[in-house]
Amino acid sequence: MLAFTLLILVAGGLQALAARVQVTWDIGYLNISRDGFSTWRAIGANGKLPIPPIYITQGDVLELTTINHLDKPLSLHTHGLFQRNSTYYDGTGMVTECGIPPNAQFTYIIETRDQCGTYWVHAHYEMEAIDGLRTALIILDQDTSLLDEYDEDVLLTLEDWGQEPNDDLMERLKTLSFEGMPTNHPSVLINGINANLSQPIRFTPGRRYRLRVVSMSFTYWFKVRLPGHTMQVIEADGISSRPSAADGLDLGPGQRYSAIITAHESLEYNYALNVTFYSDFIPRIPGLTPRYHKVPIVYHDDAPVKTFPLIEDHEVKWADELAIEPRDEQMLLGPVDQHIVLNVKTLINKVGIPNYAFGDYAYNRVPVPPLYTALTTGDMALSPSVYAPQLNAIILIHNHIVELELRNPDPLIVHTYHSHGHAFQVVESGPVNKSSSVPVKRFRGPQPMRRDTITLAANRYVRLRIKADNPGVWYQHCHQEQHNYSGLAFTFIEAPDVMQRTLRVPEVMIEFCRILGHPTQGNSAGRVGSDMTGIEPPLKIHGHADSTKSTL
Repeated sequence: MLAFTLLILVAGGLQALAARVQVTWDIGYLNISRDGFSTWRAIGANGKLPIPPIYITQGDVLELTTINHLDKPLSLHTHGLFQRNSTYYDGTGMVTECGIPPNAQFTYIIETRDQCGTYWVHAHYEMEAIDGLRTALIILDQDTSLLDEYDEDVLLTLEDWGQEPNDDLMERLKTLSFEGMPTNHPSVLINGINANLSQPIRFTPGRRYRLRVVSMSFTYWFKVRLPGHTMQVIEADGISSRPSAADGLDLGPGQRYSAIITAHESLEYNYALNVTFYSDFIPRIPGLTPRYHKVPIVYHDDAPVKTFPLIEDHEVKWADELAIEPRDEQMLLGPVDQHIVLNVKTLINKVGIPNYAFGDYAYNRVPVPPLYTALTTGDMALSPSVYAPQLNAIILIHNHIVELELRNPDPLIVHTYHSHGHAFQVVESGPVNKSSSVPVKRFRGPQPMRRDTITLAANRYVRLRIKADNPGVWYQHCHQEQHNYSGLAFTFIEAPDVMQRTLRVPEVMIEFCRILGHPTQGNSAGRVGSDMTGIEPPLKIHGHADSTKSTL
């Protein structure tokens, strides 16, 4: 698939060349039609969309130089990377940095010694990523035993692509002018182009293909199947797993999987990789939701495409994080030191626009990024009182075992929870309503699988565990961008006492804050103690609302 296919021979050659890899993105606007239907002002790098994927090898240091030629601040997040000892490079606007000002440049330093697998890079200041500022980041494994399990690496990126710039969408969210407007259903992009024009993947008989699937979506889900072939799942969200047989992959926004597919020995037939674009909470409209696309799998140019009878989704064995086990055999973390239970709450305003919250307050930004509050308030950094209520700050004690239960009582709306700074153990899921007939499911093997993004289904809860061994400020949020923008987020303030002893923010980042008019010391308001004078009162959400009246 052009630049999206990588021979393992190349990967093996790169392995011995661990080095500093320099990538420069000159980020700016460009008018483009990516789906062949609508042309609008998107955001690209070096005058291009799609942005080419980045391939590096575990142990390399990625230096991602970002030149901001937008008319607003910008930040970049490497989705799934832990940023140990460098939380300030996490790239979350007004959480770990103030952003890169217009016409300035900044270099993110990304260490990869402890991680390999399938990740992606995207803007994380406002909603610039939906306008195109996103691409895959592949960190090739140094473990040659894993490389022996497959012969070729194939990348499949999946995107939802809207019909307008997200500045327009954000303006409507602010002015509440959705009333009477039709819903614009996005197009589907596969490897950066219109899904109906998907380039073929060529299979050679007997070869083993590692299919890396990256959902770079911000609203919709994707299901991926290759009828006539069995997948062996070997990775979820950058965490290598023991091979686990599956018929298909179901990915929410931000999720990734790798699966090995062994090509048949025969050239008699070609096949089709089925990609379903769907969302459970958006009404079914024939031809729009769900939508079906096919990527040709070519064994021989003249061979016919083999057809298969249609089967229902419930008959498919989908990859299941509760059934997969990590390759490193990390046991269930425990005993638990801190239990956290957060309920998703919804407030629907008079024109049908929702605000969401994990708990009582819709998340909102404050003048001082919480990282700088954690670093400059001394012993008070261990107290929630120096963080404004709308940050939903949760203090984690260094090396404590934390169990997080997220509960979604909504009967319709589905969310995806993404954790910055951690991959959590997936321990359990079940119905919020205890009288429900839906069974409780726990991890099946002796070791629970880990990942950094998980679907929080309607009327369900998930129970997750982490060890607070990564001092930093870590944004935790729904990866459906409109839900994130509407308040569905909270922050982990992890070991602020350790941060104060070990972290030093690059001076240029402090200077950027000065340029943009943001203080870098004190509580969330730039003041002392719990004095939040000057900050807008938080939006309190008292309980769950009827999401069936919402437009989003």
